[in-house]
Amino acid sequence: MASSWYSAAGRVLVLAVIIGGVYAAWHSYAAKTAADTPGGKQAAASPGAALAPVPVTTATAQKADFAVYLNGLGTVQPFQTVTVRSRVDGQITKVDFRQGRMVKEGDVLVEIDARPYKAALDQALAKKAQDEANLANAKRDLDRYNSLKDFASRQQVDTQQALVEQLTAQVAGDQAAIENAQTQVDYSTIKAPLSGRTGFRTVDPGNIVHASDQNGIVTIVQLQPISVVFTAPEEDIQRINKALQEGDVPVKALSSDGLKVLAEGRLALVNNQIDQATGTIGMKATFANKDDVLWPGLSLTTRVLVDTLKQVVLVPDDAVQRGPDGLYVFLVGDDNKVSMQPVTVSHSDDGQSVVARGLTPAQKVVVAGQYRLQPGSVVQASEALPSKAPAKAAEDISKVP
Repeated sequence: MASSWYSAAGRVLVLAVIIGGVYAAWHSYAAKTAADTPGGKQAAASPGAALAPVPVTTATAQKADFAVYLNGLGTVQPFQTVTVRSRVDGQITKVDFRQGRMVKEGDVLVEIDARPYKAALDQALAKKAQDEANLANAKRDLDRYNSLKDFASRQQVDTQQALVEQLTAQVAGDQAAIENAQTQVDYSTIKAPLSGRTGFRTVDPGNIVHASDQNGIVTIVQLQPISVVFTAPEEDIQRINKALQEGDVPVKALSSDGLKVLAEGRLALVNNQIDQATGTIGMKATFANKDDVLWPGLSLTTRVLVDTLKQVVLVPDDAVQRGPDGLYVFLVGDDNKVSMQPVTVSHSDDGQSVVARGLTPAQKVVVAGQYRLQPGSVVQASEALPSKAPAKAAEDISKVP
């Protein structure tokens, strides 16, 4: 019985020694690992030293003009579109244009067999010559009757006068027939009604065309200048109209992803009613398009400059943080300590935010590294690279011809 008790006590003692050895070995390893790190060495060398400053990137709040843009989606449309159709019936004898090429107003596009129309013109000319001869003879007879006086009855004179007037009217009708025949001859040569680019032609030489054909011969679109149709929310109609009343409204056309500026132009018109189905107002802008970068049917992003806020406080968008109590920024004091400052942002665009309340110019705010900060943290600040100011962008677009 005593032997069993001593045996159990021995096992407990051996187990305690083993546990103590394992703990001592772990504690020694943890202390060595901590001492090997830079922070551990600093803590070991100076147990009461403060935490290292947190590296952050800062920017200075600036006072400048801020351009207010309305962003939208648009589609390029030709400034003018004409479907060329024949105005007479006949066979096409010659096609004088190349598909997909530029044509000038007045260039010959298609020639139609004009022989039937020239024959009709010659017939009308001959008819007029005949009637003019009859009219000249009737006038001479009238002069004879008037010279006879007492030897010619009043009835003969009146009848002859009526014949002269009748033939005069007939000659006028002949002239109208000549002009109509000449018009038909002119219609047999189809010319470009405007300067622009042609599309696919639908007929070839030898085809018969009719004035009643619904499908045209070719479509011509005017590309210089060119239009862009786009929409904006109905809530912005007052700002848009106000901007139009103050003068030209600059518009930027960007690629569909909004990364590349394609062209700069002016707002031409605002539609006269709001689309109730979508709650948007339609607008059209005009662009010079000298380089043909805008093409009919192209989808793109639009930016309309509707206002410029004068001398407001601006900070980068990255400086503004959202918390449970609203928006705030981290302010960097003269002692390199940060504090949380609630702010009110009125506008935000192009990487800049307008701070209506909470900041003054020249104050430094943190734009990167906020996740490691709390009020009172000491920071090691590096200034962010300057970005293009919105006012400069507004100045650039206002120079568009």
